[in-house]
Amino acid sequence: MKAMQELHDKKVDIMFIDIQMPQITGIEFLKILKNPPKIIITSAYREYALDSFELDVVDYLLKPITFERFLKAINKFYQLTQKETDVKVSFSENQKEEPFIYVKEYKRVIKVNLGEILYIEGLSEYVQIYTDRKRFITKTSMTSLEEKLSSDRFLRIHKSFIVSLSRIEVFTTSTIEVPGKELPIGRNYKNSVLNSLNLNGSLAQ
Repeated sequence: MKAMQELHDKKVDIMFIDIQMPQITGIEFLKILKNPPKIIITSAYREYALDSFELDVVDYLLKPITFERFLKAINKFYQLTQKETDVKVSFSENQKEEPFIYVKEYKRVIKVNLGEILYIEGLSEYVQIYTDRKRFITKTSMTSLEEKLSSDRFLRIHKSFIVSLSRIEVFTTSTIEVPGKELPIGRNYKNSVLNSLNLNGSLAQ
């Protein structure tokens, strides 16, 4: 509870969290955080690693943790934060002009209107932004991009997919369709996705 208050009151760049804790596990704690910082999990239990990476953690440190392994995790965190400067979201003061993002692709900086975006797919250290006209690839993390985009316009449906709400054509409890593509709803995202679409519990399971 103290950690939750700290996260609410302060800007936190990175949080180390254990799996086994009193009252609530680290995995359960992560699932209730709306906009968590970067996470490195520390645990003596190897079997929780898969569940942890489903939550897009930076790294999973198995106890006993060597200093060399600790430094490797910190370097991974710094590499991720450096890559997150390749996408900038801009909102024009002119209300007639649609909000857009600047995407750095190779040595070019490209303006992409938010209304053009169909969906975004995570690809290892990159993201692919699919629009009506073409696909853009840039170096950033899905979590960083999700934080920059408005939740009124975009929805994270899977660890690897973000969709434009206005471009959704069809959805079920397990998939969402945008023009030309059917995307899966991740197991850990299902409840939040259906709640966001105001249809949680109204569709056949």
